[in-house]
Amino acid sequence: MASIPKKVNERLVAGIKKYQPILAAAKARDVGEADTVTIIKDMMSDIFGYDKYSDLTSEYAIRGTYCDLATKIDNVLQTLIEVKAIGLDLKDQHVKQAVDYAANQGIDWVLLTNGVCWRVYRVTFSKPIDHELVVNIDFSTLNPRSENDLELIHLWCKEGWQRSVLGEYHTQKQALSRFFVGAMLQTDPVLEVIRRELRRISPDVRIDIDEIKSVLLNEVIKREVIEGDKADEARKKIAKAAAKALRSSNSKAVQKGSERDASADPDLPV
Repeated sequence: MASIPKKVNERLVAGIKKYQPILAAAKARDVGEADTVTIIKDMMSDIFGYDKYSDLTSEYAIRGTYCDLATKIDNVLQTLIEVKAIGLDLKDQHVKQAVDYAANQGIDWVLLTNGVCWRVYRVTFSKPIDHELVVNIDFSTLNPRSENDLELIHLWCKEGWQRSVLGEYHTQKQALSRFFVGAMLQTDPVLEVIRRELRRISPDVRIDIDEIKSVLLNEVIKREVIEGDKADEARKKIAKAAAKALRSSNSKAVQKGSERDASADPDLPV
């Protein structure tokens, strides 16, 4: 992940130390949603670097209903924040409610929190609308001396948002997801490598790529990894990247051929 600026790092450390006891006390008192929202607004300012008056807006209206908070940077809506009371466990219906809000506004990112649990979701504008959990933080267990913990909450900082750190983290996480790895195992270059290594072990055995692929699909990879919308999306992205790489390679080959022709005939323009 991207390095954290020193000032931001110091703010994160101080914020963890300050708000862990505040959250513990609020949970012990079992404060309601309105008081939890007040704490979240303070945390968004003191820890995550948002200006409470210009970057945060309360009760953002969406088609006759309201989302608790929203963030704006340079007056552009960035994320929606759905807050639940600190003593309330976050459930699937809370996620759906927040994602529905975001889908109505065309917003890619949603935060669902009760102050202790912070869950960041990426909204997928497919049919039907879907969502993916990208960051899951238990604020009560954060260690201010842990570099990994600081990097994790830096993802939600205003400075991290401006540097697209959250988007990069999501892209990296996607690349290492079981769907992308499963799709990658089905590509011809990977199957060729497996075939080569198997023939190295058993040189007298005739091994076909289709046979390897069949074993992978039927006996090695779990069905949930190779079926469904996420698996299809992973295959499409890999195919698109492969096609782009091929076009780039062909373009370079054509350019080199033109340069060779030009050097062979000095009358041709380079």
